[in-house]
Amino acid sequence: MTPMLNVKSLHKRYAMAGEDLHVLRGIDIQIRENEYVAITGPSGSGKSTLMNILGCLDRPTEGQYLLGDQDVSGMDEQTLALVRNRRIGFVFQSFNLMPRESALNNVAHPLRYRRMSRSERRHRALAALARVGLADRATHLPNQLSGGQRQRVAIARALCGEPSILLADEPTGNLDSATTADIMNLFDSLWSEGSTIVMITHEPDIAERCRRVIRIEDGRISSDRLNPVHD
Repeated sequence: MTPMLNVKSLHKRYAMAGEDLHVLRGIDIQIRENEYVAITGPSGSGKSTLMNILGCLDRPTEGQYLLGDQDVSGMDEQTLALVRNRRIGFVFQSFNLMPRESALNNVAHPLRYRRMSRSERRHRALAALARVGLADRATHLPNQLSGGQRQRVAIARALCGEPSILLADEPTGNLDSATTADIMNLFDSLWSEGSTIVMITHEPDIAERCRRVIRIEDGRISSDRLNPVHD
């Protein structure tokens, strides 16, 4: 089976203040359909840079990135944007919701860039909100929702386009412990229903909820293990 995500000899360098900053140093990762993966490591290890590349928000300096059977390593910005919209769902720590738009409109927003009728966008958005338990909050604005509800809206938005893979960047970082448990239960459910999930986190207890844990240190993979809790 073709991996959902296949990274080969990935390097990322930045020029900063006349110096060459080598952030990623030869990353090799394969992730298959319906895996539940945490990418963890200390601050500055390169995990957020890797997430940006996996999410087609940035491109590697060297190496290859295959998303399914598509080589996205050298795509131009317009093509990358199309791939992001159709194949990747994002969940961010800060929710990134539009404050003056309803939960329904926030969830439906990514679908505006597809050739899809307004009624179809609305149908999909309502279904996604129902999937995360917020069907009764469709008309609410973000400031009328709790932090956990806002993150559920963000997850619904990520799911609405039926992406190949769900990328979550510190999705519980702004939440209290009770709400964190609630959101992680939702991710567990999505995985059990067939979603492929890759989660960036610096929190060991969050990483241990995932099926596989990849640790990055100094731009290299220091360990890649299955979590025995799920065996």
